Amino acid sequence: MARRARLAVDIGGTFTDIALELADGALVTAKTLTTPAAPEDGVVAGAHEALAKAGLAPGEIGVVIHGTTLATNALIEKRGAKVALLVTEGHRDSLEMAYENRFEQYDVNIDRPPPLVPRWLRLPIRERMNAKGEALIPLDESNVSVVIPTIEKEGVESLAIGFLHSYANSAHENRAAEIIARALPRLSISLSSDVAPEIREYERQTTTVANAYVRPLMERYLRALLSALRERGFACPFLLVTSGGGLCTAETAARHPVRLVESGPAGGAVLAASLARRMNIAELLSFDMGGTTAKMCLIDGFEPSTARVFEVDRSYRFKKGSGLPIRIPVIELVEIGAGGGSIAQVDALKRVNVGPQSAGADPGPACYGRGGKRFTVTDADLMAGRILPERFAGGTIAPAIDAAAASC
Repeated sequence: MARRARLAVDIGGTFTDIALELADGALVTAKTLTTPAAPEDGVVAGAHEALAKAGLAPGEIGVVIHGTTLATNALIEKRGAKVALLVTEGHRDSLEMAYENRFEQYDVNIDRPPPLVPRWLRLPIRERMNAKGEALIPLDESNVSVVIPTIEKEGVESLAIGFLHSYANSAHENRAAEIIARALPRLSISLSSDVAPEIREYERQTTTVANAYVRPLMERYLRALLSALRERGFACPFLLVTSGGGLCTAETAARHPVRLVESGPAGGAVLAASLARRMNIAELLSFDMGGTTAKMCLIDGFEPSTARVFEVDRSYRFKKGSGLPIRIPVIELVEIGAGGGSIAQVDALKRVNVGPQSAGADPGPACYGRGGKRFTVTDADLMAGRILPERFAGGTIAPAIDAAAASC
């Protein structure tokens, strides 16, 4: 069967968007609510809706390109796996000590997001490599075996291993992983020498821990999605958008899901750069507001800004150093946990706070009429007249204005 179209899918915290590009350049779109319990269901439903509009069959699709904020949202909303971290003996607290600085020096109540791995699951192992990759202290294999019962007893779902100077020599990390995998074959294991083989221990560990934190979730999702697509006749290549704006295979994404942390927003920035070139606007500011987060990117010289390190889940908006540093190639974005589904609430000091908790798609904002009771940004926009009811969600949802009013 001739390949006549390309299919693009973007999963957000609230909506799943589908764009179908036909051979003649025509564009067909569809929008469905994200299905948090099984995100692949929303993808399949949206894909079939777009195909029906275009009069195409799944076998006529030449490639599926997928962007998603599932990994980002899991980090921001703390919905990832239970993670343990193996570290070089004597460096148990490096993950919590971070840069040993104050990102807001005049705030006496300064706070930063707690580490994704609590101290009792940061397990020291006797070993030591130097910066040249030479073993100063051989790996104590009995020490590795001793921590296995702890990992099993604590119900750890995913393990990160981040030894000193493993970027120069990964032998100790590889061997520790072999010992643990033999005892716990179902345990997901992420090695810092594989995920982020670069100098700087703290950033290498935070990146590896973030990878371990979202890996079980993303592995399950990608496995289920690929199976669902194959069952329905999609036999084309399947690629995912990376945080740097490039593409990778599903196998790479399942192994290194941290590279997808900015997947959806990166796709938006790439589109903004394409529009900038088409409109001959060299400097442009893109804004992408989803259901859980809002993102901005500077397009300079027709290209999005890029970086090698970025932060997620900042405790102070726009304050560098207040978030979790991730060391991967990335399109540089400013991102905050305030999207359309972000919940507004009044704290103990009678201040209104918005996010980072989100109503998501199930039940979603109160105005979706799906049982949501908490007031969100979307409810506020609807009541303020900033959203036209007849065009709400592309006409796919009839907003429940009374429910939105009752929620506030």
